[in-house]
Amino acid sequence: MSNLVNKIKTYLGRTPDFTSEVILQNDTGTDYIKEWNATDKAKPTDAQLDALSSQATTLENNAIAVANRQKEYGSIASQIEFITEKGLEAWKTNVQSIKTKYPKESE
Repeated sequence: MSNLVNKIKTYLGRTPDFTSEVILQNDTGTDYIKEWNATDKAKPTDAQLDALSSQATTLENNAIAVANRQKEYGSIASQIEFITEKGLEAWKTNVQSIKTKYPKESE
């Protein structure tokens, strides 16, 4: 359902509540929208969602990049310790190297 979720996020331009606004189901081997209660836009057609496939993939890849970055940054406490021990410029350099290692795609 991940790709369908990202297509819906792209379509709406936000993340809906998937427990009340948009309810998804997969009981036939294919993900589909069971209920559409989002009031800001009409329920999209399959063709409209398929047209967002590339943008949805970018959204998913960027979420993976952000998760990888957060893992490498470490906790706030470890970042503060890094800054205290090595200085702010060293921390900025470290952050930039992590961002380079896990780049986000253009949206």
